[in-house]
Amino acid sequence: MKETFRLSKYFAVPAGIFALAVIIYYLGIFNKLLFPNPAIILKEFVLLLTNKEIVSEFGLTFSRVLATVLISALIGIPAGLVLGYNKSLYRSFEFVIDFCRSIPPIALFPLFMLFLGIGDSSKIAYGVWVASLVILVNTSYGVFHLNKAYLKIAQVYNATKLYLFSHIIFPAALPNIFAGLRIGASLSLMAIIVTEMFIGSSNGLGHAILDAQLNYKIPQMYAIILMTGLMGYLINQVLMLIEKRTIHWI
Repeated sequence: MKETFRLSKYFAVPAGIFALAVIIYYLGIFNKLLFPNPAIILKEFVLLLTNKEIVSEFGLTFSRVLATVLISALIGIPAGLVLGYNKSLYRSFEFVIDFCRSIPPIALFPLFMLFLGIGDSSKIAYGVWVASLVILVNTSYGVFHLNKAYLKIAQVYNATKLYLFSHIIFPAALPNIFAGLRIGASLSLMAIIVTEMFIGSSNGLGHAILDAQLNYKIPQMYAIILMTGLMGYLINQVLMLIEKRTIHWI
């Protein structure tokens, strides 16, 4: 009974949004060519889940996002730990970090295309640029807010830098690191979809969305957009699961 109640509570908002969309469709508020029946979109979405071509595009986009998140984590987490531990070093880089974060990412992807071409390298590099800064800053702030008593105790016992980072600083920063990873993963997905749409790509969900839009396959376009949302949701859920298993003391 409790599980049924939880499931109904979980799907209440999506069901409400779907019902609202159906009402908007039948009221004719928007052009029905551009805003088709949500039931048709949902049917198209289910059909696409069994479409080998679209599933293949889903896999390509997912592999790019996964590569982007992994590379971003390998760059952002160590850099964030070091900069967070050494505040004077962070201040030296603070202007550069904040300046880079302030540049609209969409303005930079033509540069990645010019320097790296239209292949996977430019797409992944662009995603890494967007996500690694977020992970770096979140990691740094996790170290900044570390209880200084732990560091003083470690100094009393002459703990090595390796022990300090692996047993005190890194575990204490984990909540912020995972927050950065989850935000970074969402930004990576957004970056990859954008590059698949506009950097001469011939595959991926971004290309499939643009192709459906240009051919006026509007229900299919909406269905593929829902698939990108599903991918983002699944990635976030996996990261939350890893976070719960890793940060078991919270």
